[in-house]
Amino acid sequence: MYKMLMIDIDDTLLNDERQIPDETKESLRLAANKGVIVTLATGRMFASAKQVAAKLNLNVPIITYQGALVKNSLDDKVLYERSVPGSIVRKLIEYAESRSLHLQLYYNDELLVKDDNEKAREYSRISNVPYRVLSDFSGLSDQPMLKLLFIEQPEELDQIQPELEEIFGKQVNITKSKPHFLEITNAEATKGQALKLLARHYGFEPENVIAIGDSWNDQDMIAAAGVGVAMGNAVPALKQIADYITLTHNEQGVKHVIEKFIL
Repeated sequence: MYKMLMIDIDDTLLNDERQIPDETKESLRLAANKGVIVTLATGRMFASAKQVAAKLNLNVPIITYQGALVKNSLDDKVLYERSVPGSIVRKLIEYAESRSLHLQLYYNDELLVKDDNEKAREYSRISNVPYRVLSDFSGLSDQPMLKLLFIEQPEELDQIQPELEEIFGKQVNITKSKPHFLEITNAEATKGQALKLLARHYGFEPENVIAIGDSWNDQDMIAAAGVGVAMGNAVPALKQIADYITLTHNEQGVKHVIEKFIL
């Protein structure tokens, strides 16, 4: 019945050591051997997600930038791409500068920051991608971006998010991937949209997909899937809408789902 397994990366597939346990890798291999398409759905850049896909020997489209870019992991064929319009990028840059907020841009699958600070360095370390310091964003202020990311304390982002939603309405998708990450993508760039796209691409229904996630940005993916699974460490909002709650990312919750629903 289940033909695709769609898995978030951070705090879902990866444990606190940012590793995929060998037992989980083996369960993924067994699922693939049964004909299940295994793919990733992440807010990470393609350059970062591709490294994780390589560890699993995945040669399938992977969902990156919250669904803004769906691209084959090996031959780099693009199936779907939606950018934040340049006019909105300019307003977001102005908003960040007026409030001295840390804003990251993603342009041509490159990470751009204004300051070489601890926020940029920690994000680079987590994602295993380099960044380029560009002290003046004005030259890119009218360029479409796959994603823009604010990194601040959770309380500050809780104030910023409703402000941005009031300014932009349904023009963009605004979501948190972590308590201190607020991400802005095209309105049509969500994991749920990408799930439906890939289901059509392979010729089956969203009901044939199992999706696993842990955070706010996974909500529409969990809702769209035939079986939406929240990790044991997931935020309460995700657990409330999930069809099933598995073990935590440190207890190989993904492996548990595969054994229960596929193997």
